[in-house]
Amino acid sequence: MSESNRYSGAHILIAFLAGAAAGAAVAYLTAPRPGRELREDLKGWAGDVREKAVRVPHAVRAAYSKASEAAKTAFVEALHEAEKGEKAG
Repeated sequence: MSESNRYSGAHILIAFLAGAAAGAAVAYLTAPRPGRELREDLKGWAGDVREKAVRVPHAVRAAYSKASEAAKTAFVEALHEAEKGEKAG
């Protein structure tokens, strides 16, 4: 598997999340609200996003590790089953 194709799923997820965030920001900014209230809300929202964004890389690595381990286990089990089938048949 080439390095350029290895992370295409992650890139798509990041692009989707960035697009969703941009859409939410535009919708939020165009809503009729007083300036002070809007700025306070945006500061709180930005803080929440920052806290969650810090956890994303770790969660992605953990999910990749679990998926990789599950795939290895499934492959080994399938290989053993195939060997049993060859010996029996």
